[in-house]
Amino acid sequence: QVQLVEAGGGLVQPGGSLRLSCAASGIIFSSTVMEWYRQVPGKQRELVASIASGGITNYADSVKGRFTISRDNAKNTVYLQMSSLKPEDTAVYYCYALTTVWRAYWGQGTQVTVSS
Repeated sequence: QVQLVEAGGGLVQPGGSLRLSCAASGIIFSSTVMEWYRQVPGKQRELVASIASGGITNYADSVKGRFTISRDNAKNTVYLQMSSLKPEDTAVYYCYALTTVWRAYWGQGTQVTVSS
């Protein structure tokens, strides 16, 4: 079975940092595109960052310069390092995997709250 297990969410003050992780199993991780999305109530889920199997990354304009996505293929884990956090970053963050056979899988989500 495929599982994406997220960790690292929590409550931080503006300007603080958090590191999210997503451990994958049941897929060929090294060949899989990994992404982070986020969603707030009443709004569509939005793409935050992506990383290809070879390490090429892309970011939403709203997080460029503040967030860093990375992957450790030996650990089958993708990370999202978030710094200079803003209240607008408050959301449920979801790990997403797109495999080479074009199947998509979602993590359960982890809450990130940036207080004022």
